[in-house]
Parts: sequence; structure tokens; C-alpha cells
Amino acid sequence: MTVITRFAPSPTGRLHVGNLRTALHNWMFAKANGGRFLLRIDDTDGERSEEAFVDAIRADLAWLGLNPDGEERQSARFALYENRFTLLKTAGRVYPCYETPQELDLKRKVLLGRGLPPVYDRAALKLTDAQRAAHEAEGRTPHWRFLLDHDVMIGWDDLVRGHQRFDPRTMSDPVVRRADGSWLYLLPSVIDDIDMAITHVVRGEDHVSNTASQLQMFAALGGAAPAFAHEALLTGSEGKLSKRLGSLGCDHFREAGIEPQALVALLARLGTSDPVEPFADPAPLIAGFDFARFGRAPARFDEEELAGLNAKIVHQLGYDAVASRLPAGMGEAAWNAIRPNLSTVADAVSWWSVVEGPVDAQVAEEDRGFLAEAAEAAARLDWSADAWAQLTGALKESSGRRGKALFLPLRQALTGRDHGPDMAALLPLIGRERTIQRLSSR
Repeated sequence: MTVITRFAPSPTGRLHVGNLRTALHNWMFAKANGGRFLLRIDDTDGERSEEAFVDAIRADLAWLGLNPDGEERQSARFALYENRFTLLKTAGRVYPCYETPQELDLKRKVLLGRGLPPVYDRAALKLTDAQRAAHEAEGRTPHWRFLLDHDVMIGWDDLVRGHQRFDPRTMSDPVVRRADGSWLYLLPSVIDDIDMAITHVVRGEDHVSNTASQLQMFAALGGAAPAFAHEALLTGSEGKLSKRLGSLGCDHFREAGIEPQALVALLARLGTSDPVEPFADPAPLIAGFDFARFGRAPARFDEEELAGLNAKIVHQLGYDAVASRLPAGMGEAAWNAIRPNLSTVADAVSWWSVVEGPVDAQVAEEDRGFLAEAAEAAARLDWSADAWAQLTGALKESSGRRGKALFLPLRQALTGRDHGPDMAALLPLIGRERTIQRLSSR
């Protein structure tokens, strides 16, 4: 069996971090098993779906490196849905309902007021032909529900949650088609999963009850149901479900200087028993991907953790991977020197300005003579060799200074900072003329 997964967003808005995690896990599971990862655009909502969001979904997946092996759009599949709907209608597995939204809301309130679950009472099944005709004469157009089989218990072995069991008698027959003829999510998704030969559906635990209904739809259509993995939802760093997570998308992370590799490394293992590690290459993450390692507790997403992971990823990136984002004139030697001190690639601008100058340095009065001596020593160096070692070696002998008293005034005068990249790598970038000028001007 070829493993086939799908990511099925609705183009009614931008992807948020929870969506990105779902897409990533579908992609990783497919790749781990030598399978295929498909993108399905669920654009049945003609009023709210926008082509700009479709383009954004594709761009966000590409930024993360999640390239689909194929793409389908539900808006191009209406004829297929109509055909399967007709089959279900002929088999008596969907039925028309004429209640208005207000009447259904009143029914729910009455049941809740009695302390009962708000399960639909199937009143529409008791309507006579004459009553249906009367409703339609009033201008009522029916919505359609899928008829659940109350005699068959629903159960499946979830790849994350273990065995799941639902009694269909405690569930409302789900609405699958609105009165205006438009489709709700449940039935088209099942039809697509059968037609696209989806073998595994990976999604959030908020879809568990949907799965219970959909399993009967698979059976009614004569299709094999995929395996399901319902993952725990993300929570914010405060440990609660956070509305903020719904607004965090790729644009936010890009603007914050987050590398896609860092987001992949965090989301790949969020909710698992495995440690989050700074893998710039996703291959080890894919190789170790296993739903058995996922827990049922909410998965905590922490932007501070992501920022720390991002810095470790940046420290691994080669020059070719970042060259287009570096300041003009900054070459590979400069990147290798500055990289260990960066939290984001954008921070390279600040350190490159240290190299090119000018530098505003505050120097203690007692260090001025020492720095003048350093300027003279710098003029005598062989700059083709290790200039920093030569400079500090000469000054150690001539001044008698050691440790911090030797190194810190030099760093401050040359960079304007107390900490930073290894001076042995940085000094050749600053160069002879600028070094002499900075030391002699203090």
C-alpha cells in the first residue's frame, strides 16, 4: 500500500501555526513511509473563498519546504459530489429537512433546558409527502442530513488517541448540504478521500466527532476508510488555548526573522516525547516520525523556545543559504565569523556595520595610552597571518597586561561592544587601515 496523506485547508483566510503543524505532520508521515502528500483546497464556500488565500497557502507551504505531490480543488469536483449524493439519496441515507434555523435553535434550547443532549429528533423523517409539499409551497427549500445507522456502533483505532468508540444514537444526523445547495465539509471530504485513495488522515482532535459520522459515510459509499490520527491541539505558552495562536502565520514568523527550518524543527516534535532539536535538515525528523510518540496532552507552543531554536539553526546555515539576505559586500568569511553571534540572519546587518564602521566606542581614560601603543603595533603586523594573535602577543610583552585587561579595551575600541564574534576572525575583516584608525583615535 502506498501511503497517501492530504492537507485540506479552506481558502477563507491565512494559515496559522496550528494549520502549519497539521500540514507538516501529513507531509512528514508521507515522506517517512515513501508515500505521497497531496494538497486539497476545500473551496466549496464560494462567498468566503478567495484566490489570494489559495496563493498564500501554496506560498506558505513552499516556504516551509512542504511541496505537495499533487493538488485538487473541491470547486472543480461538484459533479462528483452530485453523483455520490444521488446514490446516497437513492439508498435512503440522506433525507430532506425543512426546519428553519430558528426552529432548530428552539429545539436545542428546549432539550438543553431539560438537561438532555441537543440531538436532532429526526422529525423530518416523519413528514408525509403532503407535508413536504406544503413546506415547499411556503418557499422552504430543504437542507439535507445523513442518516446515521443506529444499529452499528462506531469505533476505530486512532493512531494517537487509541481505540475510540461512539454510539450513533447519541449523535445528531449531520447536515451535509445546505438549503441553498452548497456543501458542508463532511460529505465532500469523504468522497474526496475515497476518490484520491487517501490512506491516512492527520488532523486535530476537534475533528474526532466528525470522524465518527464520516466512518458511516465511507461505509455507505462503499469506500475503505483511511486510518486516522487526531492530534492534541496547540496551547499558548501560558498553558491555555490561545486566540493568539490563530493569528500566528508564516508572515509573522518571517517578519520576526524565524527560519523555516526552525519552525519545522519545533512543530515536528511538539506534542511528542522526543526532545526538540535544531535540525536544519528535516531528514532526521522524518526518519524518526512516529504517531506512537505523540501524547494526548495539549501541545505547548512557545515563541521564546522557537526564538532560541532559531538561533541554533542560524548558527548552522552555510553562506550559500543566506547570501541573498546579507548586506552588500559581506562575504563567506564574514558570515562564518559573525554567524555564531546571531539570533536571526537579519542581525548580520548590525555586525557588518561594526566591520565597516564607523564605530562609536567609549574607552576608559587609563586605557588610552595602551590603545595608542596597540595602534603602533598594528601598523607593524604581518596581516597575511593571524593578526589578532600577533597583536595581543606583542602587547602582552610590551604592556604586561593579561586577560580581560588586555583583551577588553581592544575589543571595545575596535567594535564598540563588550562581547561579540571571535576577534581572530573579525580583525582581518576590519582590516589594517580601519584597525589602526580605530585604535589611534581613542
